[in-house]
Amino acid sequence: YNFPQGRITDHRIGFTLYNLDAVLNGEIQELIEALQFAENAEKLTRS
Repeated sequence: YNFPQGRITDHRIGFTLYNLDAVLNGEIQELIEALQFAENAEKLTRS
């Protein structure tokens, strides 16, 4: 996370959000969906 820029990044999946305040207030659905998408993509490449 980067408070001055209001940014949160998950470098494992290359995903960045620019609504850190919302995430800290519990609005994490977009982040969860990005993580699920990355996990599913990884599973497909292993199959």
